Amino acid sequence: MKTLALSFRYLWSRPLAALLNLLLLTLGLASMTFVLLASEQVDRAFERDLAGIDVVVGAKGSPMQLILAGVFHIDVPPGNIPLAEVERLARHPHVAKLIPLSLGDSFRGFRIVGTNADYLAHYRLTLDHGRAWQAPLEAVIGAHVAQDTGLRAGNSFAGSHGIAGGGGAGHGEHPYQVTGVLEPCGCVADRLVLTSTESVWEVHEHTPQPSDGKAHAQDEKREVTMALIKYKTPLAAVSFPRFVNASTAMQAAAPAVEVSRLLRMVGVGSDVLRGFGAVLLLTAALGVFIALWNAVRERRADLAMLRMLGARPAKVAALLLCEAWWLALLASALGLAAGHALAGLVGAMLEAQRSLPVTGRLWLAEELWIPAAALIVATLAALIPAVSAYRVDVAELLNPR
Repeated sequence: MKTLALSFRYLWSRPLAALLNLLLLTLGLASMTFVLLASEQVDRAFERDLAGIDVVVGAKGSPMQLILAGVFHIDVPPGNIPLAEVERLARHPHVAKLIPLSLGDSFRGFRIVGTNADYLAHYRLTLDHGRAWQAPLEAVIGAHVAQDTGLRAGNSFAGSHGIAGGGGAGHGEHPYQVTGVLEPCGCVADRLVLTSTESVWEVHEHTPQPSDGKAHAQDEKREVTMALIKYKTPLAAVSFPRFVNASTAMQAAAPAVEVSRLLRMVGVGSDVLRGFGAVLLLTAALGVFIALWNAVRERRADLAMLRMLGARPAKVAALLLCEAWWLALLASALGLAAGHALAGLVGAMLEAQRSLPVTGRLWLAEELWIPAAALIVATLAALIPAVSAYRVDVAELLNPR
C-alpha cells in the first residue's frame, strides 16, 4: 500500500506530463470502446431486423437501397411496383409468405408503413395496450413513436408526404386514428407507424371511387412499394431471384448478401478508427516510457535514499511499474466512460434521424480487455525504466555527475 501511495504522488509530481500521457491513453481506449459498442449494436440491429426475411422485391434500382428502405427503414425506396405483379408473386410455388409494404408518408419523422397483419406476426409484435387496426385509417404505433409523440390509443394524427423528414404536404383531410401501441421489441417496428395497405391507398387516391364499372381497372393500377418474402425451401434462393430479375420489371434483393456488403463497407471505417486508437496507444506508450526514463534520472537522490532506508531493488522497480499502472487504470476508467458517452451522443444523433438504435448504456463482456490492454501497454512502456532502476546500485546513485 505504501508503494501504491508513493507511486501515485510521484506520478502527479509532474502534472503536465502525467496529464498528457493520460489524455493519449484515454483517447486511444475511448476510440476502441466506441468501435466495440457501435459495431456490436449495429450487428445486432441488422440481425434482429432481418428476422428471417429471405428476399425483398421492389422496383429496379440499387439492391442495397431496397434492403435499407424495406427492412431497416433508413433509406428512400427506389419506387413502386404494380399490385397485380406482387399478387402473382404471392402465388409462386417457392413463396411461403409475402408481406406487402407501402411507403411514402411519415408523422414527425416516423415512417407510416402500409402492410397487413402478417407483418405483426412475422416480427412477433404484441400490443402494450389497445388493439390492431381493423379498418382503413386505423394505425398502431411503435414504442418509440408513442414515447416521442405522446400518442396513445384513441388519439388521431395526420401524416405528411415524404419519409425523409416528414416535411412534405400534409394529409389533414385523412387523419389516422391510433388503435394500439406496440410493446418495445428492440427492433425496427419500435420507430414505425403501422397501418393497412388500404389506408395508404385511401390517403393518396383523391379521385372518387368509379361507379361505371371501372373499379376493377383501378385495382389493376394500384401499387405497393415492395414485398418482403420468405421461401418455402432454402433451394428457392438459387432460382427465385433470377426469375424475378429476368422475367419481371422488378428486382429481387437478398438481405443476407446486401447486409454482408454493407458490413464490409462499415468495417473499413471501423478498422480505420481501431488503427487510430492503436496509434494513440503507441504514442501514449512512448510518452510513458520517456516520462519514466526521465524520472529515473531525475530521482537519483530519492532512489538512493530509499535504498539506504532498506528498500530492495525490486521495491524501487515496483515504484515505476505502479506509476505506469496508475496511468493505465485511470485511463481505462476515463476511456470507457468517454467511449460510452460518445456512443450515447452518436445514438442521440441517429435517433433524431430515426435511424439505427445505438446507446451508450450497453455494457459488453468484451470491454474487459480494454483495461487489460491498457495495463499491458503501460507495463511494456515501464519495463525498461524499471529494469534500469533495479540494476543501478546505491554507490552509483549517490555518485554525483
